[in-house]
Amino acid sequence: MSHTDGTRDTGGLATDEFRSFGVEEEYLLLDAAHGAPTDLAADMVRSAPHSVAPAEREFFSSQLETATQVCRTADEALETLTGFRTALSREAADRGIVLAGSGLPPVGGEAAGTVTPKSRYRELGEQLRNAAAYQYVTGTHVHVEIPSPDAGVEVLARLAPWAPALLAMTANSPLWCGEPTGFASWRHVMNMSWPVAGFPPEFDSGEAYARSVEQLVESGVLLDSGVVTWLARLSQNFPTMELRIADAQLEAEDAVCFAVLVRALVDRALSEAEAGEPRPSIAHGLVNGAIWMAARDGLGAQLIDPLTARPEPAFDTLERMAASVENELRRTGDHDRVSRYLDRLRRTGGPARRQLERFEAEGLEGLIGLYRESSR
Repeated sequence: MSHTDGTRDTGGLATDEFRSFGVEEEYLLLDAAHGAPTDLAADMVRSAPHSVAPAEREFFSSQLETATQVCRTADEALETLTGFRTALSREAADRGIVLAGSGLPPVGGEAAGTVTPKSRYRELGEQLRNAAAYQYVTGTHVHVEIPSPDAGVEVLARLAPWAPALLAMTANSPLWCGEPTGFASWRHVMNMSWPVAGFPPEFDSGEAYARSVEQLVESGVLLDSGVVTWLARLSQNFPTMELRIADAQLEAEDAVCFAVLVRALVDRALSEAEAGEPRPSIAHGLVNGAIWMAARDGLGAQLIDPLTARPEPAFDTLERMAASVENELRRTGDHDRVSRYLDRLRRTGGPARRQLERFEAEGLEGLIGLYRESSR
């Protein structure tokens, strides 16, 4: 339903409410001298100040994560993530390591990671074998409130056309084992080795989604429902949709800008579903093929529009995506912030390009400096 001020009702929210969201950030702990992953996550968790968001261990002992509280505004999320990065960067410096916002470590990936000593992680490592042994992948996960699982599957289907752009703008893992990979997001390629990967298929209902996940677990394909590693998924425990497509980001501001853009896309998707607009019709396999191309080229070339199967310059797609949710962004006060974000991406070429340029100009030492500067 449209209103005279240009805003919309979105998924049952009143016009003066903002849909809640949250951001999970994962980080790598890298040796400040040689850049390789360092198994100090447990030590960092113990020493994290109580005044910041909780620090948690991840699959490897060289990975750390945190999450914002349930947020309504970008400033809330930014305050939490900036506070965490600042405090934990100091703790890291005291230990001769760097808290790195990168989708993969630039060096050291040829050594199998140390699995965090939790029974679930150990069981997962045993199940996935060598597919898990080098999974130093770290991402930025955005959780957005949805009114129901039925609404959630509508959101998944309506986000699909924008998935390549969402990956391209957050691609931030161009290096692996000391060499450029030729991909903006090598993390995406590594993630494709999981039993369930890529963008999820289309579901008729929330019940159909839940049944599919249940079958994956019952069959033994997945250890449990928490290992649904689609690029977007519905929470089993909370009324949220989680987008997992983004690499870890160099800077907290970019992670937050991305999150509020995703929230706007969810708002738009729910409005379209409520208005009875049909879901986008996309040929089978085209979304994941277009995402793979986006992982390769990032913002440096063209993106494939899954709706038309035609390529267009990456920044044309980004501008079109932002324009499609202009009302939603203005409603939440995020329009100028996202506009500045897109300007920043256009100016720098995106985080993957920043990493490559620093590595080419200053080598590994310069790259470690970039991680340190960005998280400080």
